[in-house]
Amino acid sequence: MILNKKQTRLRRSKKTRAKIKVLGKLRLSVFRTPRHIYAQIIDDKSGTTKTSASSVEKSFHGKKMGNVEGAKIIGQLVAERAKAANIDSVVFDRSGYKFHGRVQALAEAAREAGLQF
Repeated sequence: MILNKKQTRLRRSKKTRAKIKVLGKLRLSVFRTPRHIYAQIIDDKSGTTKTSASSVEKSFHGKKMGNVEGAKIIGQLVAERAKAANIDSVVFDRSGYKFHGRVQALAEAAREAGLQF
């Protein structure tokens, strides 16, 4: 059976999420589209989202956020919101994407803003 690009990404994400679930820590999950990027801190034990940030929020309307600079802004924002919710340590879940470009920029910006993973 030949898998397409999306199916292989989802297969990779399933493996990493299974490993993260065993750890029992909060995870910083990233999802990206060509125009937007989304980040959520998720508690798998209770199945709830603790905090999130995305380029679709009203404060970013009219700005071009589907690039590396936009990902850096979202990374800083999700880290600030995590600090406000007393969250300092998470596990990074790249959702099967390669760790480069926008995903890497988001991760590095979150680390610089004080989030540890």
